[in-house]
Amino acid sequence: MKLPHRRQFLHLAGGAAALPAVSRIARAQAYPTRPVRIIVTFAAGAANDVHGRLHGQWLSERLGQPFIVENRPGGGGNLGAAEAIRSRPDGYTLFLLSISHTINASLYDKLPYDIVQDTTPVALVFRASYVMVVNPSLPVKSVPEFIAYAKANSGKVNLGSQGVGSLGHLAGELLKSTTGITMVHVPYRSSALALADLISGQMHVQFATSTDSVPQIRGGQVRALAVSSQTRSPALPDVPSMAEHLPDFGFESWLGFAGPRNIPAEIVEVLNREINASLARAEIKAKYDDLGLRIHAASPDDFGKLIADETEKWGKLVRAANIKLD
Repeated sequence: MKLPHRRQFLHLAGGAAALPAVSRIARAQAYPTRPVRIIVTFAAGAANDVHGRLHGQWLSERLGQPFIVENRPGGGGNLGAAEAIRSRPDGYTLFLLSISHTINASLYDKLPYDIVQDTTPVALVFRASYVMVVNPSLPVKSVPEFIAYAKANSGKVNLGSQGVGSLGHLAGELLKSTTGITMVHVPYRSSALALADLISGQMHVQFATSTDSVPQIRGGQVRALAVSSQTRSPALPDVPSMAEHLPDFGFESWLGFAGPRNIPAEIVEVLNREINASLARAEIKAKYDDLGLRIHAASPDDFGKLIADETEKWGKLVRAANIKLD
């Protein structure tokens, strides 16, 4: 090859190699050019719905296009997740992926998707403790006292939850497997109904969300024995963590944004950056602290690892406890 022609060839080759990088940058700068859907897999007004609208408004203001929340409840969150995962991986359909979806992976026999393999993790929003609460008339004021009471009253302690396979139910199963106690599981249609029966004295113990239970704890209607996380909750600083009594016991609820598999990395980067910026706002932190929710900004890779780890963890417990949906 003659020298001028060789130089021209190398120049063209170098330009061609740069094209993918240039196109990625251009695509990130252009995104979004039309409205973006945020599928909430539970009903309007539910906790997840609030988070979707809260951060959707911020994304709309920051990125100049509407981020529209669409509620797709049903199947314990499976219907909305399936719709989102079937969509084009272009960043214009997102959904709120929660701990419930990782539990569902082993709870439901035939799902049309794999929550680990078929999703693109975008951003984690928060992690939150559940709270182990009892009726104030129960003669226990600590986790060790509750364990002793449950062993002395084997099979007579009722555990209320928001349904078979719910996180509140699995928390009770985790406590049983960790301590060797027995409890009778009583499923309800919602956490609020279970909590109402706990307050009235018809139920003995419940693992409730901090959002549901903190007002009742502060009002003295229920007694908090521990929070489920490894560390204490900022909303309940005087309540010990379960790990202070049972080092092998610990879990948190969590929620984040995800989409179908293969969303371009540059679009994921834009969304992750803006959602993390939303989480950094002082008013968001104050609101979350009051609800007992711990802001947890994370990279997409870290969020993906959490999804995989939780799917494995809860799958083992579901199988070991032989939990089946009716």
